[in-house]
Amino acid sequence: MKTKCIIFAIMILFSAWSTGTGLCEPSENKTLAPYFYIENASESTDAFPLKETRVTVNISGMMADVVVTQKYHNAGTQPINARYIFPASTRAAVHDMEMHINDRIIKAKIKERKTAEKEFAAAKKQGKSASLLNQQRPNVFAMNVANLMPGDDVEIRLAYSEFLVPRDGTYEFVFPTVVGPRYSSQSADEAPPEDKWVQNPYLKAGTPPKTKFDITVNLSTGIPLQEVLCKTHKTNISYENSSLAKITLAPSETNGGNRDFILDYRLSGRKIESGLMLYKGHDENFFALMVQPPKRVVTEMIPKREYIFLVDVSGSMSGFPLNVSKSLLQHLIGKLRPTDCFNVVLFAGGSRVMAPSSLPASQENINRAITLINNQNGGGGTELHAALEKALKLPRTEDCSRTILIVTDGYIDAERQTFSLIANNLDKTNVFAFGIGSSVNRYLIEGMAKAGQGEPFIVTDPADASRAAEQFRQYIQYPLLSHIRVRFNGFDAYDVEPPTVPDLFAERPIVIFGKWRGPAKGKIEISGTTGNGTYHRDFSVADIRALEINSPLRYLWARTRIARLSDYSPNLKNDEEKRAITSLGLTYNLLTAYTSFIAVDETIRNPSGKAKNVTQPLPLPKNVSNLAVGGAAASVPEPGLTLLLLLIAGLVGLLSIRKGKRASHS
Repeated sequence: MKTKCIIFAIMILFSAWSTGTGLCEPSENKTLAPYFYIENASESTDAFPLKETRVTVNISGMMADVVVTQKYHNAGTQPINARYIFPASTRAAVHDMEMHINDRIIKAKIKERKTAEKEFAAAKKQGKSASLLNQQRPNVFAMNVANLMPGDDVEIRLAYSEFLVPRDGTYEFVFPTVVGPRYSSQSADEAPPEDKWVQNPYLKAGTPPKTKFDITVNLSTGIPLQEVLCKTHKTNISYENSSLAKITLAPSETNGGNRDFILDYRLSGRKIESGLMLYKGHDENFFALMVQPPKRVVTEMIPKREYIFLVDVSGSMSGFPLNVSKSLLQHLIGKLRPTDCFNVVLFAGGSRVMAPSSLPASQENINRAITLINNQNGGGGTELHAALEKALKLPRTEDCSRTILIVTDGYIDAERQTFSLIANNLDKTNVFAFGIGSSVNRYLIEGMAKAGQGEPFIVTDPADASRAAEQFRQYIQYPLLSHIRVRFNGFDAYDVEPPTVPDLFAERPIVIFGKWRGPAKGKIEISGTTGNGTYHRDFSVADIRALEINSPLRYLWARTRIARLSDYSPNLKNDEEKRAITSLGLTYNLLTAYTSFIAVDETIRNPSGKAKNVTQPLPLPKNVSNLAVGGAAASVPEPGLTLLLLLIAGLVGLLSIRKGKRASHS
């Protein structure tokens, strides 16, 4: 009987472990998940057709114009159809694409997504070389290249514009280089087409990227630069004069394509380029206004606050990201005021609450929370939605203003459901999101904060934890500017974005885009309430010249409207909104969820139409564990597996001893 019990115990232990790792998951019910690429020498020439990504960035004033060149090469002996998933800035307005093949340049056309996909499929079947660019998320794109023939070199060039908005006097340009693996609980068979990209191969942690990455930034500010800094990559910075700099990767930076490239710069005296920009087009005129915020007012009249810390301890957070989170939370929780109360919710595949209701911020409770967090190692899936529901349902502490702080790398695919949950539970609750890691899902981090009327933070290094915590404490105490109103006197403005300006927490400018009719005259007035009274600023339109170099404003206005309609909207799109977004994409030549770029070389180069389909594996982002990818435990002996194996070995040993004793007795 004892022997049967031991065998039964082993079976239960193995079943529990294999279910957690996905090893025994039935093949007919697989979840949508990334997987590890198993390198095969005979296929290595076909598996990595994208050989190089080159980026040229021209920053002038408040606008960045970016050209991304992807070079594909077929080193194999058979035609291939290549697919590559890559990230972009959440603010990128992608407005141009070209395909260069055998000295021919094919200009891509913007079309409705379904139409473009049908044309691409037809060209692929007919043996024509073609390329298709789709948006999977506002910050995730898919490039498809059909009929890449043996020996072919094909370059795809795409261009986008972005508006740079400083925070605390610092401008930041971010170029994401790799899409992190996304956790999904959807069935692979039932997932909608727009989510299928999640099922992508990845290289194991520590494997160098197979694609070369290079970036050059030409920075022209018009105002003397105080500081230019890149903490993410080794760079060379050269100055032509006090306001003109060139930033290139250092020759020793050979693996730059596994983390976000982040460039920070400050202007002399920490000035920001606030003011009005005008562009007069053939059919429409556009403007952008950036207004410097008032100075922060220190106030002692801070209401009592309840903080709920929602902390991601899933597999992708294992190691470095979780260590950064621990450092951040020590700064956040360790400096709560005695009048505050708080709680902690840890989540991975499931979730765990520190206390049934929030606790006073006594030193004993603070120490208890820090110990709880420090004992986490990371593992399992990322069920953010269920954990957030649990946090929102916690009993409210009376006469306290509730704030939820979400700490995660954002590696999930259910972003919109999360935005919806936050937006539908704004009852005196705001949300601040902290993205942890070298290549976080900025779409989720920024979207959660936007839906929750809070602020997003990105922490890439333990040294940044104390700075981010201090920024949060300053922002939460009191808004810089509230009840903000924009008036147009004598200036015929319309289609203004955003329609209303939310309270301003961070020390960053108010940014307004719009169109205008008739002569450029009149005033734009900005007013609001600060901690010590009222705020008012006027801008005379007649004093500003409309300039041709401001032509990207038409893309930036359209991208801002699309973002409001689509990116962070908590609800699924209805037909009217889909038509509006499609119309904006087609009118302004922009990539959207419903419009795509397609380029077709009309020469039939592969008459049979037969080609091998290749999805290029992605590198794991820097400092991300193998536990972020489904089935990782099968190939990497993590501590939990090692402990399990030792336990099984011990139980088997007991069985052997017991059998030996029986034999000796007989």
